[in-house]
Amino acid sequence: MAGDVWITMPFDQAVQVNPSVPLQRGLVYPFVDMQTVDPNSRSVRLSEMREFKGGGARFMNGDTLMARITPCLENGKIARFVAPDDQSLGHGSTEFIVIRGRKKVTDNGFAYYLTKWENVRQYCISQMTGSSGRQRVPSSALSQCEVTIPPIPEQQAIAHILGTLDDKIELNRQMNKTLEEMARAIFKSWFVDFDPVHAKAAVRREHPDWTNAQISRAALPNLKPEIAERFPDSFEPACRGGHDAGRDSELGKIPKGWKVGCISDLAEVVGGSTPSTKDSAFWEDGIHCWATPKDLSSLTTPVLLNTERSITDAGLAQISSGLLPVGTVLLSSRAPIGYLAIAEIPVAINQGFIAMKPRNGVSNLFLLLWAHFSHEDIISRANGSTFLEISKTNFRPITLAVPEREYFEVFDTCVRPFYKKIVSNERETLSLVKLRDALLPKLISGELRIKEAEKLLKEKGL
Repeated sequence: MAGDVWITMPFDQAVQVNPSVPLQRGLVYPFVDMQTVDPNSRSVRLSEMREFKGGGARFMNGDTLMARITPCLENGKIARFVAPDDQSLGHGSTEFIVIRGRKKVTDNGFAYYLTKWENVRQYCISQMTGSSGRQRVPSSALSQCEVTIPPIPEQQAIAHILGTLDDKIELNRQMNKTLEEMARAIFKSWFVDFDPVHAKAAVRREHPDWTNAQISRAALPNLKPEIAERFPDSFEPACRGGHDAGRDSELGKIPKGWKVGCISDLAEVVGGSTPSTKDSAFWEDGIHCWATPKDLSSLTTPVLLNTERSITDAGLAQISSGLLPVGTVLLSSRAPIGYLAIAEIPVAINQGFIAMKPRNGVSNLFLLLWAHFSHEDIISRANGSTFLEISKTNFRPITLAVPEREYFEVFDTCVRPFYKKIVSNERETLSLVKLRDALLPKLISGELRIKEAEKLLKEKGL
């Protein structure tokens, strides 16, 4: 293909569909499960190493894996396989169609974006066959989907432009993942494993005459003195307060001076509801964000910046919890339990949530991470025959070791910078995703040419 001529041809002639891959039965190769494919990521890596028995999809490094079954394809499960350093071949779910660039016809990177193009994806969806709920795209259907292909140099330029955006998106998401892990590690050390208290207690046993400052320096050299000195150097039985005062709790021993409390002591726990969807007065031209667990299911980081639907003032008036403030911690309470996010927008919620509004002096980051590490405990208090659900009544009494309020402030000082960077990265990522999704169809169709797209990226500092 030479010059500036774009050529129209069937999709399966523009690219290779399910190309041959030389795997040997009985040998172990990287395996990719459908669950591993994240619609928000360009890349997918191995789920595990698994013996190849002759079935399923086969692919090599750089190939595009497209889900062919409902609802995975509708959800956008399309990604490029990234092989480990010591392996270039892999296999995976039978529900993948494998796509690769065709020599002298299509660049492999361009083939990925061509597959992601909504025109191609929607065509594939329209060709699904089979019983309801188990419909699949037959590979033969791709011979009927026509695409117009530019010369290879232009394909490579298109893939480079879109790839530049995806590179930045993936960098932001990897950075956020690292920041989340750092925040979780601090929370686990301080409030789950009580590492600082154990360390100080060990030093105290060896040096009973030392001052708190001496013990803190020896036991916690990596913490600032003003933080290290706040932790106690011993434990005591976890006794309940209030009308249960003096009774041991199920928490065992907790740091000296801490108390056993309920999550409702730290947060006002509320739920939401769904205004009648038949009444347009509640929905048409809505101005308030209204969240369902679906809004959290697609998040790559626990930050809610927008919602799929919005409601009117009249709709908001139907929800007893009203518009929840920025900083509210949201936990999906059913189907499934456990999606988590901090609302960075005022938001109303449906009945599929438990919302935690921090009480005075309590860090919402503490609440978020407590819910993360308490997942099994939360699940254990759920009930339901069709699907598990935890009610506000069962959630509010969940017990935990509650430190003095000053610990929330200290913890927040340590992890708030991580969270602020996460939010900043996520805002930028959403902007980049919007730009990529706007450019992709225009570049693939030829509506927007390379120089115009490059100028646009340069204006945005990319």
